[in-house]
Amino acid sequence: MINSMNTISHPNKKAFINGKVYTVNKKQPFAQAVITENNKIIFVGTNENAKKLIDSSIEIIDLQGKLLLPGFNDSHVHFIRGGFYEIGIDLRNVTSINQFREKLKEDAGIHKGKWITGGRWDHEKFKVKKLPSKENVDDITPDTPLFLSRLDGHSALVNSYALKLAGITKDSKNPEGGLIEKDHKTGEPTGILKDNAINLVLSKIPGPTEKDYYEACIIALNKAMGFGITSIQDITFNYNSDPNKTITDLFAFQNIKRDGKLTCRIYTRLPINNYNDLSREGIQYNFGDELLRVGSLKAYVDGSLGSSTAWFFETYENDSVNYGLPNTIVTDGRLRKWCLDADNHKLQISAHAIGDHANSYLLDLAEELENNNPGWDRRFRIEHAQHVKPEDIKRFAKLGVIASVQPTHCIEDGSWALKRIGKERINYTHPYKSLLELGVKLCFGTDWPVVSLNPLVGIYAAVTRRKVDFKNPDGWIPEQKIPVEDAIKCYTTNSAYAEYAETIKGSIEPGKLADMVVLSDDILTIDPVKIKDVKVEMTIFDGKVIYRCN
Repeated sequence: MINSMNTISHPNKKAFINGKVYTVNKKQPFAQAVITENNKIIFVGTNENAKKLIDSSIEIIDLQGKLLLPGFNDSHVHFIRGGFYEIGIDLRNVTSINQFREKLKEDAGIHKGKWITGGRWDHEKFKVKKLPSKENVDDITPDTPLFLSRLDGHSALVNSYALKLAGITKDSKNPEGGLIEKDHKTGEPTGILKDNAINLVLSKIPGPTEKDYYEACIIALNKAMGFGITSIQDITFNYNSDPNKTITDLFAFQNIKRDGKLTCRIYTRLPINNYNDLSREGIQYNFGDELLRVGSLKAYVDGSLGSSTAWFFETYENDSVNYGLPNTIVTDGRLRKWCLDADNHKLQISAHAIGDHANSYLLDLAEELENNNPGWDRRFRIEHAQHVKPEDIKRFAKLGVIASVQPTHCIEDGSWALKRIGKERINYTHPYKSLLELGVKLCFGTDWPVVSLNPLVGIYAAVTRRKVDFKNPDGWIPEQKIPVEDAIKCYTTNSAYAEYAETIKGSIEPGKLADMVVLSDDILTIDPVKIKDVKVEMTIFDGKVIYRCN
């Protein structure tokens, strides 16, 4: 039975004893007991020494030999969007167009006349690896607009009804940085939209209410606590400086915090085009408190490998004219201008780059900031950093650029990446070990809802690199596998560093925040292939036990 709790009565002091405590503190890597007071850790050491400090005012929690780690810190997540996906139709596990249609039929009757949203479909899981089309869904949804995102968010399937609402026809031109896929014979839209073309339909979908955002966030928080996640670094969407519009994601976080229901710490990354709103108010990096902070900006340089929109120096193996799609703000120079200005105002840059050209472009930009702007602790971040040329791996280290990666993408993309980018480029994809060996700050996240929110699946992926098709039991590009200890560090102390919080969290040591997780099995000693099946037994946040699995 799983017991999930938002509010728990508890003494101010707790003693966690008889455990195997992996602290991720190199000065004291292991311990047996931890004592907390209010929301801070006050003791880490042996059971014997802990007992000297225990009196009747302390609640004792016997860990029974279980592994206790710092709480997981997801460095890249679309948190409220994930909550909405939990509500919408979920097509992540379908493996054929027939299954796709059957799942859609279940929802179509309920949503008749209203938008059907959700998705997370992946055509690479289909028996016939072909993109779906409007013809696959039109007969099921003749009077209902449909928008179903691919799992990476860089492609979407819409039906004829939605195309009509958006005014998309065979004569419609591609927007900059986007693609309206059309049938080669008829010229008619297939229903597949990529990157910026997605916005043509998204803009027609009625926005959720403030209550909807609140509820989606609560759903996400409940899911996170069950996975031992005590901090997230959110891609915070829908921020708008217009006072007549709601700052939806950020408002939801603020409202939930105000209501005392926030069960993880949130570091927001607002869209970079809103940087002036922050700089005008004098807000700089790492602004806020221990629960909710702003001061970081998110930008997109390219698309995704799965949608064939990641930006490469060479064309795709299966498309000899396609180099990917650099974002419009890259090609028109706005991103460079925004970054130079935002960096001057001490706002952290956090930019999405999948392809090798996208990563190289951002490294050039990071170098320009270092050379031309005043020096400060900028902690420039590249999100995903999936395909990086060997010479550019060295530049990550030289420039002190953080690589914010999502290991689950490695084992999922690995099943089909070869046909996209070929044998040579495969050798420098997801280069975790190479980055770590050069001293690059590598932090781990999930990119949920693109993939599972479970950090243990990410640790499993980084340690084993076993593709989801199980065709490489010794690991895909096995030389890039990393030890479990390093993977844990990437999900804790390194993630804390990426958000300027390494002095207050990320390891178990006196004075730091009492955010911890207890696991059902010792991932440091079990067969690494079993890590993905390990469960969270207890989540401790802010000194409170907020989740137990009995």
